[in-house]
Amino acid sequence: MAMQPCRYPEIVSSDIFKPRNIIVTGGCGFIGANFVRYVARNHPDARITVLDKLTYAGNPQNIAGLPQSQVELVQGDICDAALLERIVPGHDAIVHFAAESHNDNSIANPEPFITTNVEGTFHLLEAARKHDVRFHHVSTDEVYGDLALDDPCKFTESTPYKPSSPYSASKAASDQLVRAWVRTYGLRATISNCSNNYGPYQHVEKFIPRQITSIMEGVRPKLYGTGENVRDWIHTEDHSSAVWEILTRGRIGETYLIGADGEMSNIAVMRMILRLMGCAEDAFDWVRDRPGHDRRYAIGSSKLRTELGWKPVHTDFEAGLQATIAWYAANRAWWEPRQSRHRSPLPRPRPVRIRFVWREPDN
Repeated sequence: MAMQPCRYPEIVSSDIFKPRNIIVTGGCGFIGANFVRYVARNHPDARITVLDKLTYAGNPQNIAGLPQSQVELVQGDICDAALLERIVPGHDAIVHFAAESHNDNSIANPEPFITTNVEGTFHLLEAARKHDVRFHHVSTDEVYGDLALDDPCKFTESTPYKPSSPYSASKAASDQLVRAWVRTYGLRATISNCSNNYGPYQHVEKFIPRQITSIMEGVRPKLYGTGENVRDWIHTEDHSSAVWEILTRGRIGETYLIGADGEMSNIAVMRMILRLMGCAEDAFDWVRDRPGHDRRYAIGSSKLRTELGWKPVHTDFEAGLQATIAWYAANRAWWEPRQSRHRSPLPRPRPVRIRFVWREPDN
């Protein structure tokens, strides 16, 4: 008998959860800050408490300029149960972005990843359970491992977990904790697993901003291995809108994959960045590949699109990349101190002349 295609309900419910007081963990990080900005702009009736430890990846400037009457920053650790006991009461939702997320760092020292991503999630779940707070857990497609470069399949909500790095293993563990708290304690929680994000406010340790800012400083960018590894790119604004839809309309206990059909090899992204910045497409250096480097990520987001009616808006990757380059060009004071702390101690090459080619992105 032929297998019938999986079908999702057109709309889950006419009832929409309307959060009024939200805690956003990691709200001074790249993806978290963009979500805070998205909510502040599109849902002015929602009050947001940003809880962030302000490690190297968290920057209060990422949420600067937002109304103080709507957004409050609390510096603190999600592992601090006493702090959570003080701030969680009075809130009706927690959106959990806070995580250690850099693969190379997890290989060098896995301990902070276990502490933050596993233990921290546990403490948040306990606080949400005690105070009956709705919980949305933001995860990654890396929990599924990788796909072959010639594999036509994509990750779905039913793909088995097969993490490759300490980072992805810690996120897989946190996902399973959320599921256990839903089943055992009846916690009102949802999970999302998203593909690679890009856009403004991303730390210079990540792939796209590292290449952009290196070129701006006259340093030849570097590419791991053969550059054939494929990532599925999504603009952080689209990730934010998807998380809001899941938080407010998603089914309790469900997982939703977020993706924008943006598959592209690392070498293709590198060459596009170089071209858009007026450089030769081969003006980069090859470096030895990192251990356990996943080959390909690909997100199948049909459940999210069909069930909740969500769709990405920023589907022109080149235009989004142009706007991202322009943002880093206009905000050197934001990234230059961070770039210097993460620069390898090598002699600085002679600066090159850079021509920026970009246009205003569509709204």
